[in-house]
Amino acid sequence: MTAAIDIRGVTRSYVVKGKPDFMALKGIDLTIPRGEVHALLGPNGAGKTTLCRILSTVLLPTSGTVTVLGHEVVRDAEKVKQCLGVVFGGDRGLYNRLSARQNLNFWASLYGLRRGERRRRVDELLDRMGLAQRADERVQGFSRGMKQRLHLARGLVSDPGVLILDEPTVGMDPVAARDFRDLVRELRADGRTILMTTHDMAEAAELSDRVSFIDDGNLALTESPTTVGNIVSTRERVDARGVPQEVRDRLTGLAGVAAVSETEAGVLRVETEHSEATRQVLMTIVAAGVTDVSRSRPSLEEVYLHLIGRRGMAVGG
Repeated sequence: MTAAIDIRGVTRSYVVKGKPDFMALKGIDLTIPRGEVHALLGPNGAGKTTLCRILSTVLLPTSGTVTVLGHEVVRDAEKVKQCLGVVFGGDRGLYNRLSARQNLNFWASLYGLRRGERRRRVDELLDRMGLAQRADERVQGFSRGMKQRLHLARGLVSDPGVLILDEPTVGMDPVAARDFRDLVRELRADGRTILMTTHDMAEAAELSDRVSFIDDGNLALTESPTTVGNIVSTRERVDARGVPQEVRDRLTGLAGVAAVSETEAGVLRVETEHSEATRQVLMTIVAAGVTDVSRSRPSLEEVYLHLIGRRGMAVGG
């Protein structure tokens, strides 16, 4: 079966007057199968938005090839636009003085939907996004979460097989972000392929089948959130409260203990080099009568910080 997104050797350079060309993408290779939710993680300026613009035919690659559902983004740009939906954050792409219904009708007409089909599709999307009750109100009065749901509805007007979500929950309050993530899960259940860029590590871990780390135009790693930590490290962490000082001293001397520290919240943190050391640490703490104790591996955020060369838990040898 043809991949939903296939990126081969893609580079993108920009001419900077008086300076060497700036390379925003440096030979990206990435294949995303149909039905996958894929998160693209990286700092500002890493190349995430450049890659999304190439996928959506807004920007041409300097070299390499990109296909979306078998259509090449340069040669078959119009076909790509029909099978790809793009959702940006903020107010871009919405007309604030029009109602939600008028916004969607406008976009549906650009996709060539006939009047009857357009009415049915718009009503269906307004209902699915929870906007039916306010469909005829001006968008300028909508909350950030409502605007983002309208963005999502706009991206779904053509019933695309592939959806790009660029920082979809940025600026949302926790409740609105949770509701939006629920909508993404529904779309995944429909069998759509979703590529999302995000700085929210918890969101990436919660929603995605795989994550890709991009930094300085290079793809550093692509894996599932569950196995990323295993690839980068064998280290584990034990957190505990109420550990007596003599027990803390004993933990420091155990074989396989890499570090013992205390967080600002007063939690004792023990980092171990392997699972046997973790077992010994847990036995020592529990034997002292401590019950508030937990065990974990490096978080997705810590792996991310490690891969782009920032400080985090020691996640590699």
